[in-house]
Amino acid sequence: MTLRQNRRAPSNGNNTPLRQNTVSATLKACLWMIGAIASFSSMAVAGRELSTSLDTFEIMMYRSMFGLVIVTGVALAVGTLGQVNTRDFRLQTVRNLAHFTGQNLWFYAVTVIPLAQVFALEFTSPLWVIILSPLVLGEKLTLMRGAAAILGFIGILIVARPDMAGINAGVITAASSAIFFALTIMFTKKLTRTQSIICILFWLTAMQLVFGVIAAGYDGDIAVPDSGALPLVLLIGAAGLMAHFCMTSALSLAPATVIVPVDFIRLPTIAVVGMLLYQEPLEIQVFVGAAIIFAGNYLNLWSETRKKS
Repeated sequence: MTLRQNRRAPSNGNNTPLRQNTVSATLKACLWMIGAIASFSSMAVAGRELSTSLDTFEIMMYRSMFGLVIVTGVALAVGTLGQVNTRDFRLQTVRNLAHFTGQNLWFYAVTVIPLAQVFALEFTSPLWVIILSPLVLGEKLTLMRGAAAILGFIGILIVARPDMAGINAGVITAASSAIFFALTIMFTKKLTRTQSIICILFWLTAMQLVFGVIAAGYDGDIAVPDSGALPLVLLIGAAGLMAHFCMTSALSLAPATVIVPVDFIRLPTIAVVGMLLYQEPLEIQVFVGAAIIFAGNYLNLWSETRKKS
C-alpha cells in the first residue's frame, strides 16, 4: 500500500508544475523560432541587395569566410575544437557540395522572383526528404509519406501558377534549391551519428569557403565588398548561423509538431517584407499552394510522431 501511494503521489502533486514547465518550454521555443524567422528574412533581403555588387558565388565565399571565423572562435572559447576530425571526410564533402549548390540557387532565386514564392518552394525540402530517403537513407516510403509528397507536389504546381505561366528560371532554381537542401538534411542526419555539431559546422564553413573561392575566382575576378556592401555580407554570415542555431534551440525545447507551424509564419512575414520593400504583390495562389505544402509536411510529421508514440 505504501509503495503504491508513493508511486502515485508525484503525478498527483506535480501536474501543475509539469504543465507550467511544458508551457514555458513551448513559449521559449516559439521565441527562438521568431529569431530564426527574422534571421532567414534578413538573409533574403541582404542577398537581394548584394546582387547588384556581388554574384552568388562571391556572396557564399564571404559568408563562409565570416562563418568560419565565428565557428572556430566559438570552438576555441568552449574547448571543442579538438572534436574536429577528418573521419567521414567524403560524406562531409558530398554534404557540403549539396548545401553549397542549394544555397547558391536560393540566393539567385531571391533576386529574380518574389520572396514569398522562394520561401513557399523552400518549404518543400522535407517532402523531398520523403522521396529521396529510400535511396539515400534506406528508409521505407510508406503510404502516409507518399500522400504527403503528393500534396507537396500539388502545392508546387499552385505556387508556380496552375496554368504553368509562372514557370521561369527563378521558380526552377528555387524549387531545385529545396532538393539540394533535402539532400543536405539527409547527409547531415547520417553525419550526426558519428560527428559532433562543431565538427559538422567547421567543415561546412571551411569547405564552402574553398568552393566559393574556386567558383568565384574561376574567371580571375573576385569582387571586394565596398563600404556599402560589407555590412550586408556580415549580416548574411551572422544571420545564416543564427537561423540554424535558433531553429536547433527551438527543436531542443519543443517537438517538431509545434515548431513546424511556427516556422510557416516565415511565409506571410517575408510576403509583407517583399511588399513593403520591393512592392511585390501578395498573390493568393502562393499562399494557397504553400498551405497545401505545409499540410503535406504536417501530415507526415504527425504520422511519424504518432507512430513513435
